[in-house]
This record gives sequence, structure tokens and C-alpha cells, in this order.
Amino acid sequence: MTAIFVKSPFLLFQELGMTELILIAAVVLLLFGGKKIPELMRGLGKGIREFKDAKDNVRREVEEGIRESEVKKQA
Repeated sequence: MTAIFVKSPFLLFQELGMTELILIAAVVLLLFGGKKIPELMRGLGKGIREFKDAKDNVRREVEEGIRESEVKKQA
């Protein structure tokens, strides 16, 4: 029997130590500067919030459609 191992992209972060994370943070700080990082994080937060709202909206519409189809079946 052949075993198939799928390497998740999130496993990459398990191999990072504290030194590597500090080095990455320093490089980001040098590239973007202290003033630009809060703007980037605000934009990232807005994007995540919009994605979550859209996901909740789709879920709500699907649930309403299921309820409507169940009501039609009962009638």
C-alpha cells in the first residue's frame, strides 16, 4: 500500500523559530516603514471584515432558500 503525504502550506510556519520571525518583522519594518504598517493592517482588517460579511450573507441566503423549499414541499 502506498502512503500519500500531503504537505500543507501551513506546516511551513511550524518550522520558523523566534529568530526567523524577528528577522522577518525587521525586514518588513525596513521595507514599509513605521507609518505605512498601520495603514496596511487597516486595509487587511477591512478586507477580512468584507470577506466575513460576504460569507455570512451567502450562508444566510442559502439557509433562506432551504427554508423556502421546505415550506413549498409542505404546502
